[in-house]
Formats: sequence, C-alpha cells, structure tokens
Amino acid sequence: MSSTVSVPVFDKKKHVLLIPDLFPIHMELLANVIRASGYRVEVLRTHGADVMEAGLKYIHNDMCYPAICSLGQQLHAITSGTHDPADVAFVQFQTGGGCRASNYSMVLRKALNKLGLEIPIVTLGFSTLSRNSGFSLTPAMCIRALVAVTYGDLLLLLGNQVRPYETNPGQTQSLLRHWEETLGRELSAARAGLGQVKRNLKNIARSFAEIPVKAAKKVKVGIVGEVYVKYSPFANNQLEEFLQNQDCEYMLPGVLGFLRYCLSSPAVDWELYGGSRFSREVSVFLGRVIGRFEAALSRALAGYPQFHTPPSFRQMREKGERILSKGVKMGEGWYLPAEMVELIESGYDRIICAQPFGCLPNHIVGRGTLKRFRELYPQAHILPLDYDASLSRVNQENRIKLLLTDAREKMTQTDPTPVPAPTSAAPGLASSF
Repeated sequence: MSSTVSVPVFDKKKHVLLIPDLFPIHMELLANVIRASGYRVEVLRTHGADVMEAGLKYIHNDMCYPAICSLGQQLHAITSGTHDPADVAFVQFQTGGGCRASNYSMVLRKALNKLGLEIPIVTLGFSTLSRNSGFSLTPAMCIRALVAVTYGDLLLLLGNQVRPYETNPGQTQSLLRHWEETLGRELSAARAGLGQVKRNLKNIARSFAEIPVKAAKKVKVGIVGEVYVKYSPFANNQLEEFLQNQDCEYMLPGVLGFLRYCLSSPAVDWELYGGSRFSREVSVFLGRVIGRFEAALSRALAGYPQFHTPPSFRQMREKGERILSKGVKMGEGWYLPAEMVELIESGYDRIICAQPFGCLPNHIVGRGTLKRFRELYPQAHILPLDYDASLSRVNQENRIKLLLTDAREKMTQTDPTPVPAPTSAAPGLASSF
C-alpha cells in the first residue's frame, strides 16, 4: 500500500519567514525586498553556544559546518521558546551542484520530523524554487534583490576601507546604520528605479568620502573562503571584529561577483563540455543584467581614487585563470583564487582563507592552489583557516596573530616608522574563551 507524505505549505497571511543570517549587511536589505511583496520576514541574528548546540543536537555531525550553523539558528528559534512553531516558516538557500548545501532543505525537514513538527520550508536557489511552497519569486523581486546586493556591496566595501582610519571612532558604523535604514525603507516600499539606485550609490560614496580620516600605516588583510563562513560572523567567530581589534584594515570581496560566477556556469558548460544552448543564452543574459549593477557601483566610486574599485567580472576571470581553469566550478571554484589574486594585487598580501573543515571543493581551490600562489606571488602570505564546531577559537585567533606579527615585522624592516600595536580584545571576548 502506497502512502503520501503531506508537506506543509507556506501561508503568506499566517507564517513569518525566518531567514538565517548569511551576510551581515546584505540580509536586512534583502529582507526588505521580500517585505515589499507583502511577506513577513525576520533575519535570525542569534549566535553562541546554545545555537550551535541546537544544530549539533538535531543534525548529524558529519554534515558540513555551515549547515550546523545556519540550520542551528532556525532550530534554536523554535526550540528555545522565542518563536511559536505554528506561526513560522523557514527559508533555505541552496547552491545546487556537488555542494552539500544542495541538501540543506532535506536535512532540515529530517530534523523537524524528529521534533514532530510540520513547518513549511521555502527553498531558494539558483536553479530551483521549492514547488507548492506558497512563495512566489517574481522578476521584480529578483531585480530589487540585485539592487539590495549592490547597495550591500558598496556599504561593505566603503565601511571596511574607512573604519580603520576614522578620526571619530564609531562614525563609520553610524553612517552604515543610517544607510541601512534609509535604503531598507526604500526597498520595503518597492521603490528601486535605476535612476534612484544610481543616485543612492553616488550619495553613499560621497558620504563615506566626507568622513574625516587620519593617515596611518596598517597591516592589510584580505578575507576569502567558502561563501557562508567568510561572511557570517556566527560561523567565523566574529572574524571581522577580531581583525578590527587587532588594528588592521581588512577587505571582504562583495557578493555581486560571486552571484555572477554562479550564474555563469551554464555558459562555461556549453563552451567547454557541451550542453543546452538555451541555458547558455539565459546565463549570458543574466550576467549582463548583473554587469549593469556592477558598472553602476564602479561609476559611483569613479570620483574617489582613495577607494578601491572592484574589477569587472571579465577581469576577475582573467585573474582566476592564472591559477585555475574556468572549468573548475565545484564550490567556489576558480572564483576563490581569483579573489585572492585581486586582493594581493590591491595590496592585501596577507589573506585568510576561511573554510569549513572537510569542505572538499574549498580545500582544493583554496589550500590546493597555494603552491601556484607561492610561485606567482612570493610576497603574499595565505593562511587557510578551518572552522568547525569542535575547533578551538583560541587556536584560530593565535594563528591569525602570528600572521599579523610577521606582517608588522616586515613593515618595520622596510619602513622605520613604528607600526601601531594591536588594541586589546573587544569587551567580553576573553570571557568567552
């Protein structure tokens, strides 16, 4: 006798969408895009031992670290009493391909079955939207989402370059909060005309250029790696905050380029391996759409030579092919070493490659390319840094301190001007050890 399993369907009027925190600046802007279509959304900002424990309790520990973190945030929300399971639905992002992230929704459903709960799951990915989910992803929403990502990239880029040198501590962060609120209101009202977007980008660049800064020589650190771990403060143990407290300038590449890399796969498949010409044409079209937003961001920075302007996708592909063929597309693929090349050539020759322990694609395109980097960029120092629920945060931070100490010693040898010593740890940081 056959039986059917009922899958709970998301109800727009009944359920609040709970989204794990993937990108600290971008996520709230993206949430406002969804709100503009009448959905209720909450980005989960929870972190700490309790959240990690929720992930480990209901998810097999052989599952990858990003799954334990992101699914742990959602499971903690319904097991801690902060949210009524009857009133929520989960949003999960899936990358597709060979990554274990392609199975997150199924893993989450299995965990919910253990709990005896029927909670709707809306699956969003580059090639799929869960069927019968009750959630409609429209072309207008996709365009507004690209606008949100563009805003987020510019805020991320400028904040990281201005914050280490600001004369008035906290001014950069206050300006970031101002723009997040202002842009969030626009996006939640579904206003995203191209003319207004261009004006906003120029106004953002001008406002950051007006922040008073002081001249100082600092160690410059680039951050690359698996897309979740390198962006999520929960997953990377507040890596950006730690580097800030070590008196560094750090650079985290934007999200637009990674999106374009993911969407370029069908075109690369068609060129190298054969496949669907239609998929290739769609891939090229979507790449051109994202390219317009990349160009708008670059134009907004054109009048400010003190700020680093991200290269075009074509330039990134040329940089990546010095290390790997563009046919290497598993996980972060050729785009990860392309980011490292770009950072090194922009002066960020100390690089942290944040990767989940056991993430095979990331170890190949990250750790596996170090020999080639030593040949082409002998001045660069790349630190592959594993993250896992069982790994020591103290050990991770000690390895980073060694990287920074070496950089400061070399700066002192080439320039007799004293290099500032690192500041003390953030309040409460030592107690967490």
